[in-house]
Amino acid sequence: MKYLPLLWRNLMRRKIRTTFTFLSITVAFFLFGLLMAIRTGFGVGIELAGQRRLLTVHKMSMIQPLPFRYLAQIQGTPGVRFVTHMTWFGGVYQDPKNFFANMAVDPEGILRIYPEFVVDGDDRERWVNTRTGALIGRKLAARFGWKLGDRIPIQPTFFRPKDGKPDTFEFEVVGIYRGATPDIDETQLFFHYKYLMERTGDPGTVGWYAVEVEDPARADEVAHAIDRQFANSPAETKTATEKAFMQSFANQIGDTGAILTAIAAIVFFVILLIAGNTMAQAVRERTSELGVLKTVGFTDLTVMALVLGEAVLLACSAGVVGLALVTLAVPALAKAVETFLPIFYVPGRSLALGLGLAVLLGLASGGVPAYLAQRLSIVEALRKR
Repeated sequence: MKYLPLLWRNLMRRKIRTTFTFLSITVAFFLFGLLMAIRTGFGVGIELAGQRRLLTVHKMSMIQPLPFRYLAQIQGTPGVRFVTHMTWFGGVYQDPKNFFANMAVDPEGILRIYPEFVVDGDDRERWVNTRTGALIGRKLAARFGWKLGDRIPIQPTFFRPKDGKPDTFEFEVVGIYRGATPDIDETQLFFHYKYLMERTGDPGTVGWYAVEVEDPARADEVAHAIDRQFANSPAETKTATEKAFMQSFANQIGDTGAILTAIAAIVFFVILLIAGNTMAQAVRERTSELGVLKTVGFTDLTVMALVLGEAVLLACSAGVVGLALVTLAVPALAKAVETFLPIFYVPGRSLALGLGLAVLLGLASGGVPAYLAQRLSIVEALRKR
């Protein structure tokens, strides 16, 4: 710490060059934080999807419905603890651009199989007992300014009322759920499946089944047992862990994690070249001064540490500023992208990784100049005055 003022004075020796290098590193770490937020948005569903939960869908396509009668058969499968059903509604609020997930569900089943949806006691009771009630996520409520008691008109896209009109489904907000952790999607709307069937007529079908198994280690075995029951039937099934389904969806748009990591690596490589060039120039300009330091008693290792410390100080200070800026900016950006990425934030582990990268960047950019400064002889250094 006693050398910190000296390091700072050395950095300020060429203010313009240091400023541009500082800004370059700051922008790099801002982009790093942004990329990590995007990666979290794409990957959080995969990370959170439990091995204890299975999804059973139509073998041909997930958009094909399954018979409601499968519920009892799946529940009776050895190894199954609980099963509930979900049906995609695909409704629109006011404008098609106002997209959000909305599904018809069993009101008690959805909360049992997804305990990460936290609902207060009074809201829970209203949700279970209100036929036309809607349970909405906290972020969805904030997005549209909805509150308890509001009535929401939703225009269906797949379903039509059996009497032909009115064509709009109206729901009462009876509960607002929050995620047990920041990773939980709070932009969804759920309503009673029975109300959907009442309005559209009962076709005896659902979208898919969510299954909780007793032992995650036997998840694949249970999945095969479920599918065997419906083999060669008009509606064959495909059952897999929730995580496997999430990974399958993610793979359809490519390996986002690898793509974002590659982008971050390219950015840091360029910044490494910039920072390394800055430190190399700084050492060349101060060659004679380094010789003076060695003359007055500074050891080779101390001189090496001073040069290395200068690089680390520059990289870490700029890195901290960049990460701080992205942490402040992401909440505002989250509102703009919540339609496509409901989960958008910079995880704490990514911030810690960023700080570690800042230290590594400083060590890497200052390593060669510091080594050359350590090897520099006093005679050679003073000759360059």
